Amino acid sequence: MNDFVVGIDASRVQIATMTGTERYARRVIEHLLELPSPLRYRLYTSSRAGLPFPRDRAEVRSIPFPRAWTHVRLAIELVRHPVALLFVPAHVLPLWCPVPAIVTIHDVGYRYEPRAHPLRQRLYLEFGTWWSVRRARRVIAVSHQTAEDLVRFYGIEPDRIAVIPHGVDDQFFPRPAAEREAVRRRYGLHRPFVLHVGTIQPRKNVLRVVRAFEMLASKDPELELVLAGKRGWLAAPIEEAIATSPFRSRIHWLGHVDDRDLPALYSAAAVFVFPSLYEGFGLPVLEAMACGVPVVTSRRGSLAEIAGPALVCDPLDVADIARAIETARLPAARETLIAAGRTHAARFTWTYTAQQTLAVLCEVLGVSDADAFRADSGHQDR
Repeated sequence: MNDFVVGIDASRVQIATMTGTERYARRVIEHLLELPSPLRYRLYTSSRAGLPFPRDRAEVRSIPFPRAWTHVRLAIELVRHPVALLFVPAHVLPLWCPVPAIVTIHDVGYRYEPRAHPLRQRLYLEFGTWWSVRRARRVIAVSHQTAEDLVRFYGIEPDRIAVIPHGVDDQFFPRPAAEREAVRRRYGLHRPFVLHVGTIQPRKNVLRVVRAFEMLASKDPELELVLAGKRGWLAAPIEEAIATSPFRSRIHWLGHVDDRDLPALYSAAAVFVFPSLYEGFGLPVLEAMACGVPVVTSRRGSLAEIAGPALVCDPLDVADIARAIETARLPAARETLIAAGRTHAARFTWTYTAQQTLAVLCEVLGVSDADAFRADSGHQDR
């Protein structure tokens, strides 16, 4: 059993400002290390910064390299020190990959919204996905929508895909009034607000969120809009819309918000709005639900699949986005959405994600994981 060493690309874990992809990489590795397992792990990092994992369950190889880390430095490491299997949770496989591999594909949004990506980035994503799904022994897709897209656009055999959803962090639950007030003071928020969390880029549909807010703000002098997320690519039109909005003083762009503040920020919101043009999963929707907030989201991509009881809208119709937000604020609808949302979000745990991922790793290696899961029978989902 000890001969089965799985190498894991942990380079995304060291990124300070996590998006959903980085959060997935960190949590799936963290929970894999917690599970009883017939496997041993070797974590590859692109810098010498420490990892937030216990060192007794995994060997860590820090292999810094200035450019093309995946395709050059990681590939060389795998040639020099082969492993039984490589798992890449949040990137692409090396062009030269001398060992069997598993890769997680998070979305193919660039296929649906090509104008929402710079050309160079779109070409890199296209080629990286094409190569990775062909080279990998198995592919993990984070939603059925992503799995269907891989079959449709890349001709991958459905039986090579395992659909394993994200989980929701333990920290996301309704926060008490004192915490909500503290985060309001920290960010200068004194009125009811609609919240959006995500990178400020075209695919997130933030421009239409701003326009929908303006429709609501013209009727409600108290309502504000809060945007929590770092600046992404092609953000200039969004910035201009915010700067020239007649309700500019009531739009708060907070930039990246520390993970420690997110649960209280969600909990303090009147409504969470996430009408993306395309998502492979859409983790903020579940985080908001777990924090007891009514959610408005898009019916496109995977969002209708994973959002359960959320109110859905046409993301291309500003008036429909505004209507859904207005409906979610009605007292009766709000209470129903909150209760149903919390129940729905509780179904998504990182323990389940890790268990299913371990099963795929073991399957590819031809190792039985039954004993590991039998030993874990008393483990409760987090």
